[in-house]
Amino acid sequence: MGESAIHFDGEKWKAFPLPMIRGDNTGSLVGVGDVSPTEAWAVGNASATLLGQPAPVVEQWDGTEWRVFPASSFNAPGESASLLLAMTTISANDIWALGTGSNGNIGGDLFEHWDGTTWTPTIVPLGGTPVAASSDATDDVWAVGSSGLSSAQASTFVAHFNGATWQSVPSVPFASPISAAFKGVVALAPNNVWAVGTIAEVLNGPTSTLIEHYDGNAWSVVPSPSVGQNQSNVLRGITAVSPTDIWAFGDFLAADGSGNQMTLLLHWDGTSWTLAPSPNPEMGSILIDTLDAGVTTGRNVWIVGSQLPGSVGNGFIDTLAIHSTTEAGAGSN
Repeated sequence: MGESAIHFDGEKWKAFPLPMIRGDNTGSLVGVGDVSPTEAWAVGNASATLLGQPAPVVEQWDGTEWRVFPASSFNAPGESASLLLAMTTISANDIWALGTGSNGNIGGDLFEHWDGTTWTPTIVPLGGTPVAASSDATDDVWAVGSSGLSSAQASTFVAHFNGATWQSVPSVPFASPISAAFKGVVALAPNNVWAVGTIAEVLNGPTSTLIEHYDGNAWSVVPSPSVGQNQSNVLRGITAVSPTDIWAFGDFLAADGSGNQMTLLLHWDGTSWTLAPSPNPEMGSILIDTLDAGVTTGRNVWIVGSQLPGSVGNGFIDTLAIHSTTEAGAGSN
């Protein structure tokens, strides 16, 4: 979500104004966590500051409006060049915001914790960049992302909080030149965690979906379908209704060379991952539709993303939301 927020009240979506991030109209919010109807949080980054470098941003919803949290309340003394990339909420007094940061000569993964009163930052050099987070308990918090010099030579990255410390956790290793990265995670129980992303078999080659599962002891690859051959597929997120009703989503490129980028939806029924139908708005001469984030409430599944109507380069991006109340498939709303 950029510098905008939309809310569903049970009948319709409504846009809510957000305060401009430090006067920076190109800043963005990239993670959101919901505690109650009167408390929600969002994290992101201002693209430029007086020092000429990005800076993290935290915003809070109080049931009436969004407000920017003072930077002094979550930045560590001497902290610089920090970015917030994801968040997860456990309760009103147990929230994590994650990203990258540096404090003096120490650089690494940034873990900001909210205890209901104070944000406390911790920088741990774990060697990766967390871009998604999920938690099922105070002592079972997961972060995933990638490590490596570039996206073309990336490796999956996993970190875990056990209630006391953040530690890296080995995921499935891949031999060079295979490149892989995680982009989404959902934690259902200490022995049931899923991570999704993308994998390329050759350097700068087409990508396929990547899904791994943690059973309490180790991560393993679970077979997942991709659309077509020699075309790029990517899973950007995952959300779960139950252990036997899980949705992974992202997008894929058309095989005809048109440049069309279309929504991708996968479903887990407790036994296997299968492709599920997902809509693409029929607007303009080219499709650029992506699914980026999802949430479940009861049997309801909401997955949101963006669409670029018209032709490439028109500069306008619209929101996109799909909704399902069944295990069989997803429909547009």
